[in-house]
Amino acid sequence: MNFQQLNSALPYFEHVHLYRSSQLLDVTAGLHAIVIVRRGHVTITPGDDAPFVCSQGYACNPEHGPFQIETPRTKEAEYVVIGYRMLPEGAKWSLAGPLNTFSEVKIHYMVDELLRQQELYASKDEASSETHDSNEAAAFQFRRRLMLERILYIYLRETLMKSADQSTARSVEETISYLSEHYMLPLTLPMLAKRAGVSEGHYTVLFKKMTGRTMTSYLRSLRIQKAQQLFTQTSLTAKEVAGKVGFSDYFYFSRMFKMETGISPSAYQQRQTPEI
Repeated sequence: MNFQQLNSALPYFEHVHLYRSSQLLDVTAGLHAIVIVRRGHVTITPGDDAPFVCSQGYACNPEHGPFQIETPRTKEAEYVVIGYRMLPEGAKWSLAGPLNTFSEVKIHYMVDELLRQQELYASKDEASSETHDSNEAAAFQFRRRLMLERILYIYLRETLMKSADQSTARSVEETISYLSEHYMLPLTLPMLAKRAGVSEGHYTVLFKKMTGRTMTSYLRSLRIQKAQQLFTQTSLTAKEVAGKVGFSDYFYFSRMFKMETGISPSAYQQRQTPEI
């Protein structure tokens, strides 16, 4: 799903309804729906696919329906269903599945306004024997379409943003695995950031978020851990161990080892019984 489809098609607002109970939502051919959770969460099962626990939004595409929407038995939930069509008829529109947003307040505000406008419009019909004139009806429909377009835009843009963030996170995770396997090499922050395909600043932020440490601190600690293993499992000298785990300067290795473990490499080595 991308913005090219949204540029070439026009969403036509059909209805909006508020629900607090479970239901089977059957979107017929040509009709689409967005489920927007306003409180709690719901479980949505599309056709024969696996259920999905939804706390934000979900796009119901007729190709994947019907959709069983279930509210929790022990907790209250509230959700809105917006039904719409894409014009011209038959226009390609593949939006389906979970929708993410960082702008829930904006979306909920627009949903509240859609519900309010619908209730106000309906009350006018009940209070008057005359129907709305064509111009007023067109204006009403136009306002609803504008808000629907805005909701679609936010969900589409921010769902794509989150997907990109997840892809970036996976790339950074891959470099952490790479670092764990190649700790003995002369690894640098620019090298790993380039491998992840992000800037050094962004990489630094994500790395610390995932590990709780900077890349340099993490690598140093990892190398010291590997040195401890070598001291336990081999009879290599401290200088040889330093080189094996990626330290070219033994005196720097000795200082970092003591900082991490509280004792010098030679003292640590003396405490071990090598398993050869």
